[in-house]
Amino acid sequence: MKNKKIAIIGCGNLGVSILNGLLAEQNIIASNIIVTKRNIRTLDRFKGTGIKLSDDNIKAVKESEIIIVALKPYNILETLRELNDHFTPEKHILVSLATGISIAQIQQVIDKPVPIFRGMPNTAADVGMSMTCICSNTDDNTAIEAVQQCFNSIGNSIMIDEDLMDSATVLGACGVAYVLRFIRGMIQGGIQIGFDAKTASDIVTHTVKGAAELLIERKEHPEFEIDKVTTPKGCTIAGLNEMEHNGFSSALIKGIVTSFDKIEK
Repeated sequence: MKNKKIAIIGCGNLGVSILNGLLAEQNIIASNIIVTKRNIRTLDRFKGTGIKLSDDNIKAVKESEIIIVALKPYNILETLRELNDHFTPEKHILVSLATGISIAQIQQVIDKPVPIFRGMPNTAADVGMSMTCICSNTDDNTAIEAVQQCFNSIGNSIMIDEDLMDSATVLGACGVAYVLRFIRGMIQGGIQIGFDAKTASDIVTHTVKGAAELLIERKEHPEFEIDKVTTPKGCTIAGLNEMEHNGFSSALIKGIVTSFDKIEK
């Protein structure tokens, strides 16, 4: 992976998050990364990092092996059509980050047997903590390993079936916003019970991080850890019950399903 040449085509918010994660990874050489954007001047802050900045997508494809296409769904196929003649099956691996655009749709545009992947990282890639869901049309273990190593450099990755990619978008990518809104609510509650905003934020963010680590490390169900802090007639169970009476879990589930239905339409 260290010597793989990587291109990020369409380096917007998500592309920048991935780029920041890659730059922080010691096993990736900055000079092996080329990023493109129509208005390349918006990426001037990356000058001096060693990466190549360009507004030429064809140049990026020619100079790279793993091509991460971080474009919006409405323009990814048109861009890939323009790049089609420059893909080489023996050299290139194509990774699309576009929500709702299937591998079959991409294959119709790329008329060569290039390994095609769909990836769904999230913006926590910016700090090397993304959870990326990946699916592919290939059983080439070398290609699969290369793509997983790429995304493992910005967090963790998991291979899933393509028919779950929309669900992965909601749970993993949109999910960042859901968690942040929950954190904001906790901070607001902390302010109301007496803390200043900074102190409340410090307590809440580290509490959330600790709760997540408990589940990751111990691999227990959330209720197992909840039971440890809900004593009879205690303040924790009183607070939890009040939240549930007001539809806390129901609202969250409905939000997730609504986001999924929006993609399906």
